[in-house]
Amino acid sequence: MNLIAQIAMAAAETEHHGNVALETVIFFAIAAIIFTFLALVTLSYKNVANRHSAKAEAWAAKHGSDGHEAGHGH
Repeated sequence: MNLIAQIAMAAAETEHHGNVALETVIFFAIAAIIFTFLALVTLSYKNVANRHSAKAEAWAAKHGSDGHEAGHGH
């Protein structure tokens, strides 16, 4: 058996007869699940400041309403 015949036989053995698109659907499904979970986590932080407005008003009443010293970077 010569080299070309061996290469042809090796190629025939490794040839795959399947739908490659269907084999990769699982990656799409995993990515969709992960991004859906991350979207739900992001949406869970929506309107958080208004949920705790009573605490914010109590803090402002206790510490003064100027708010100059409050917040980030002050």
